[in-house]
Amino acid sequence: MENQYCKVGSVSSITNGSKELSFLEYQYQSFMDKATSNKHSDSKLAEFFELKAAKIQKIIQTLAN
Repeated sequence: MENQYCKVGSVSSITNGSKELSFLEYQYQSFMDKATSNKHSDSKLAEFFELKAAKIQKIIQTLAN
């Protein structure tokens, strides 16, 4: 049997394309929705989602410039 290698955890860079930007916007909205839905039940989890959304928002702003 031959060894097979896979790229687990590999990272591909995000270029300034519309597909990438729309994907990031989708992720941002998804994290904000999760933060809103968990605001009353689990504030720590909501805070985590808000921090993730803030990081994505910074990336979006960088790409938009």
